[in-house]
Amino acid sequence: MHICTHLSGFLHFIIRRLLQVVSPGVTAAMLRSYSLDVSAPLLRTQGYVDGRWVSAASVFPVLDPATGQEIARVADCGAAEAKQAVDAAYKAFQSWKRSTAKERSILLRKWFDLLTLHKEDLARLITFESGKPLKESLAEVTYSASFLEWFSEEARRVYGDIVPSPLRDRRIFLLKQPVGVASIITPWNFPSAMITRKVGAALAAGCTVVVKPAEDTPLSALALAELAEQAGIPAGVFNVVPCSREETPAVGQVLCTDPLVAKISFTGSTATGKVLLKMAADTVKKVSMELGGHAPFIVFDSADVDRAVSGAMASKFRNSGQTCVCSNRFLVQSGIYDRFVEKLGRAMDAELRMGHGSDPQTTQGPLINQRAADKVEQQVSDAVSRGASVLRGGKRLHGSFMEPTLLVDVSTDMLCTKEETFGPLVPVLRFSTEEEALAIANASNVGLAGYVYSQDVSQIWRVSERLEVGIVGVNEGLLSTPEASFGGVKESGLGSEGSRYGINEYLELKYMCLGNLEP
Repeated sequence: MHICTHLSGFLHFIIRRLLQVVSPGVTAAMLRSYSLDVSAPLLRTQGYVDGRWVSAASVFPVLDPATGQEIARVADCGAAEAKQAVDAAYKAFQSWKRSTAKERSILLRKWFDLLTLHKEDLARLITFESGKPLKESLAEVTYSASFLEWFSEEARRVYGDIVPSPLRDRRIFLLKQPVGVASIITPWNFPSAMITRKVGAALAAGCTVVVKPAEDTPLSALALAELAEQAGIPAGVFNVVPCSREETPAVGQVLCTDPLVAKISFTGSTATGKVLLKMAADTVKKVSMELGGHAPFIVFDSADVDRAVSGAMASKFRNSGQTCVCSNRFLVQSGIYDRFVEKLGRAMDAELRMGHGSDPQTTQGPLINQRAADKVEQQVSDAVSRGASVLRGGKRLHGSFMEPTLLVDVSTDMLCTKEETFGPLVPVLRFSTEEEALAIANASNVGLAGYVYSQDVSQIWRVSERLEVGIVGVNEGLLSTPEASFGGVKESGLGSEGSRYGINEYLELKYMCLGNLEP
């Protein structure tokens, strides 16, 4: 037994040394063992249904994407647990919808306060299960909590209307009422904020929810459930059903087809969104979806190049390029192309550091898994085979680490300009005219975000209005805030999240006619 242990340790040492020789970009920090240190109440591994922590017949592992090490085993809920959660949410809805707006507001505010109080522990959970740097994870917790704060306030501003009647003996009232049980299906790249952005609006409106977190990142969702319970949110109002990739189809089937579910909110790929839309059709559920993006980042000759480079760094390399609004295609006008590329390359050298997210020096963590790294590697290889040149990075490193990569001489026939990357790849295309830039930018079946850098006010208005996207950043690379709407056009989704409009996704409009009044 001891001999095997020593051999295992020796082999592990040799493998680590070989990796350092084969991949010089791999640092010792990437190969070190890291320990998740989170207070016990927040590290939950069971499902949360009807105010109770529930086990399942089996468990599935949650891995640290930076090291591949198992950090927890979580209950692998299936169709039975999903149905229990839906039933519990439906039962709780009967009383939750009758609670006052002020009561819901107070509970959401308590939940917000608890997220703020425990932000360090919540951030560590995000870093270990998603790989993002701790600084970004802390920012996500703040962002996540901000939606609970925002919708705690919006809960008291769900106003109906009194409409002037054409008849003297009638009065016309338009009421807003909660739709019912909402299925919330969220991705791994913002495992906390994507939940609160949806759930905050739903609970504020008077709906109850069943959350299915991504299989890679269930721990953040379960920690939110623990804090929801501490905040006093009633049993059945907020339910979490974690599951493995293998159980996801069965759980998704329940959440998207059960007649007791009135609403589906999904953030994820366009392909998956289309499947869920078909599943929702049979019972005509209300649906909102935030799907894939392919954001153009357009830099005109009139732009402040330094600001454009700063915006590109912020937009592209946040979460190692794994955000829905990440810039994907960089379109730079001929007059400043060379200057932009040179300055961007220098900024990448100076500002980007790869490593484990818990290392304070790290700005670039791993991609979520090896499939994600494979996709970036394939796009780089395809671009180079079609004539692009690699100015920075380009190499696949240990596990799912991928070097931040800068490509030039990029053309529109390359994969990286045709499909979303979701990784730290900057493909730079040269254009000559405004019309050419718009044609390239709009030649996509999706339209979530777009970015414009220019000092010409007329051009800013023209291009912003003509870009076929739902969100435009003008001389700014970071856009998201709870006060603003978030949603796309074309195949990037349906509906909006955040802002005063986000709560409407969980409300129905009822017309009440009061007749036969004394004239």
